[in-house]
Amino acid sequence: MSSSDCLFCKIAAAELPADVVYRDDAVTIFRDIHPQAPTHLLIIPNRHVASASQVADPQVFASLFSAATAIAQDHALRDYRLVINNGAGAGQSVFHLHVHLLSGRALQWPPG
Repeated sequence: MSSSDCLFCKIAAAELPADVVYRDDAVTIFRDIHPQAPTHLLIIPNRHVASASQVADPQVFASLFSAATAIAQDHALRDYRLVINNGAGAGQSVFHLHVHLLSGRALQWPPG
């Protein structure tokens, strides 16, 4: 898939509507349309990276997790889970790297 065909690239570029809660030069954060918890946000890099295993620059992870921490603080989330699915077998359904931020209910372990 090219970045021009990527759903999340189009959201990052504001070409498709989404409930965006934060955007800067590196990341976009928006509400998941199929939430698995009362708070379910997706944190994506604005530039296309297909999956966690495709990250060449560690700054990509730094930007994602820094934004996740900041948005959790902004939303006064005390207990939350951050999840990255890498590959179809792990549950990745959109092949643009994204971090799920889940909060607002008891989250069980193990998750799958």
